[in-house]
Amino acid sequence: MFKPLKLIKIGNSVGVILSKDVLAKLRVSQGETLYLSETPTGYTLSATNPEFVDAMKKAEEIMREDRDILAVLAK
Repeated sequence: MFKPLKLIKIGNSVGVILSKDVLAKLRVSQGETLYLSETPTGYTLSATNPEFVDAMKKAEEIMREDRDILAVLAK
């Protein structure tokens, strides 16, 4: 899907207008934060922080590997 985005001047910065359907697909509304990530093929716009997702994946791996130790510590 390709959607043209309109750039507008906001003070000394530039903003982008996102349509209602794009906001709905991203599951965000006005005032929320979006994350722009650089990829080998360009850029990706996401509602989730990619650094947080990576940190959670690493935490889940550690919890799986050390589940016995964590169970003992939880007692």
